Amino acid sequence: MAKNPVKITETVLRDGHQSLVATRMRISDMLPQLAALDAIGYNALEAWGGATFDTCLRFLNEDPWERLDILKKNLKTPIQMLLRGQNLLGYNHYSNDVVEKFVQKASAHGVGVFRIFDALNDIRNLRVAIDSALKCPEKPHVQGCLVYTISPVHTNESFVELAVELEKMGCHSVCIKDMSGLLKPYVAEDLVKKLKAAVKIPIELHTHCTSGFGHATYLKAIEAG
Repeated sequence: MAKNPVKITETVLRDGHQSLVATRMRISDMLPQLAALDAIGYNALEAWGGATFDTCLRFLNEDPWERLDILKKNLKTPIQMLLRGQNLLGYNHYSNDVVEKFVQKASAHGVGVFRIFDALNDIRNLRVAIDSALKCPEKPHVQGCLVYTISPVHTNESFVELAVELEKMGCHSVCIKDMSGLLKPYVAEDLVKKLKAAVKIPIELHTHCTSGFGHATYLKAIEAG
């Protein structure tokens, strides 16, 4: 086995159906698959957060907290959630005390990995959520995100600067979050190399195949470290 093997996070229970079927999977759809997913040996299973909370309440008549409890009961693999920083799982900014309490409750109910992002890459919108997760007695893994896009100001150097700040804040890892599938393979290679030179914490990559780059982007990122 490699000294530093590639670790895989499976997102089918969150981003898979959020991207393909408007987050309409019910917990009854997930339960028959959990044992097989659990046996594979994933680094984590992203199964909560994102649009799942809203959809449970708005469309599925499910309690999202009960869903999390059921997932925790049936899985040994760490459960990962996607958290929108100060927005939590809603569409507005929430007060600091609400953010703190929500993160504490999510950790207590079984979230083992917090993947935390802000759509604007504004560190001020990440700080309270990250600090709250780091203080949880369950000691979850806290991951800060670099939200990838293409513009004159979104350079690889700017993402490295953000990663350095996330490491200083105490994040256990950094995720390049390419939710639009815009990250090209050789740009990913360059970004990962620069991140590896700037931070000591592990680097993850999340991408999509929207533009057809996904598989090649993963390959070049893995080759870069």
